[in-house]
Amino acid sequence: MFYDYAKVYVAGGAGGNGCVAFRREKYVPFGGPSGGDGGRGGHVIFRADEGLNTLIDFRYRKHFRAGRGRHGMGSRMTGRQGEDLVVKVPVGTLVRREDNGQVLADLTEHGQEAVIARGGRGGRGNVHFKSSTRQAPSFAEKGEPGEELTVVVELKLLADVGLVGFPNAGKSTILSRVSAARPKIADYPFTTLEPHLGVVRVDEGVSFVLADVPGLIEGAHAGAGLGHRFLRHIERTRVLIHVLDTAGSEGRDPLEDFRIINRELREYNPWLAERPQLIAANKMDLPGAEENLLRLEDALGDIYEIFPVSAASGEGLERLMFRAAALLAAIPRDVSTVVTETGEAPPEDEDAFSVYAEGDGKFVVRGRGVERRVAMTDLDNPEAVRYLQEALRRMGVEDALRSKGVKTGDTVHIGGFAFEYREDTTI
Repeated sequence: MFYDYAKVYVAGGAGGNGCVAFRREKYVPFGGPSGGDGGRGGHVIFRADEGLNTLIDFRYRKHFRAGRGRHGMGSRMTGRQGEDLVVKVPVGTLVRREDNGQVLADLTEHGQEAVIARGGRGGRGNVHFKSSTRQAPSFAEKGEPGEELTVVVELKLLADVGLVGFPNAGKSTILSRVSAARPKIADYPFTTLEPHLGVVRVDEGVSFVLADVPGLIEGAHAGAGLGHRFLRHIERTRVLIHVLDTAGSEGRDPLEDFRIINRELREYNPWLAERPQLIAANKMDLPGAEENLLRLEDALGDIYEIFPVSAASGEGLERLMFRAAALLAAIPRDVSTVVTETGEAPPEDEDAFSVYAEGDGKFVVRGRGVERRVAMTDLDNPEAVRYLQEALRRMGVEDALRSKGVKTGDTVHIGGFAFEYREDTTI
């Protein structure tokens, strides 16, 4: 079974907690705080591996979590960093967030890596909080939680030329004729249930990768038939060969088939409609093919190159493959041009935040920096809570809440925590 789609949960490791410690050595007066920092949590990293062909490993494992950072220790010793988790995926894998569709990685080269879920920062030890007015801080930061998210993993085959067309048009037979690939071939619709790749050698040192994409039908862009499950595999191709049943088997009209498939390609991704297309007028060895070939040439000959071929006998295929190779030579290889749905998110301002009044005395503060500070604060330590209040006041959170109408007794939510607001404190 060919697995080219998966939905998995990934989580970076939490950072280690900072340490509260003091130097107490006989000949070191006023030793002071000496708590070390916690180690960073491990990242979840996806790495492209040309030895893999499908996403079948994700069928058996749906959760990936990196190692946690170790806690800091006395004498300013920093905890060990959490172990990164490296997940190998096939070359051509696209990773996006499930919630908003943001593309996180497009791994198109062997060995290429991308951090999908970042590990949390290690908490700072109490040595960092010493000041002229705080000589012996009795608190440290907790480790930051690692990034957690659900991602969609898609495999898009890296082929140079894609064979498209209705079921039973002869795509698999053409692939088997011009390459060493041996896809399943039979006289019924949807014989090909998974895409196949074959290397076509047209001359000394000249070759390209040809993909046989399972047959499409009307409504494929919306998921009909095998639908967009396999349409994704021709997104990276630079040239399309449109295979038509020119003999009109089973009452089909090759001209109408051509228009339907091109409409489906355009509806699925407008980029595909702009790809150079060659028409393979297949089954020329059968009755009725000559008449339909003339119709195709009259209607499409001024726009497209039409090649009469017979996949069964191999007639005309060599000329078609040479022309495909010539077109490829004139088109730069850029496998990332079709990944235009969304780019990487711009870096987020650590100090930026927003305050929302949701009614009934409930206020929500959102912002990466604010939420991180709260998550890394030991809320059971009064001194740590006072330090947090001072930090939020300096960031302007208190002023922003007041401008939204907060009153004593209202509830303020920051991250996964809820606080009761009082006039004499920040939250």
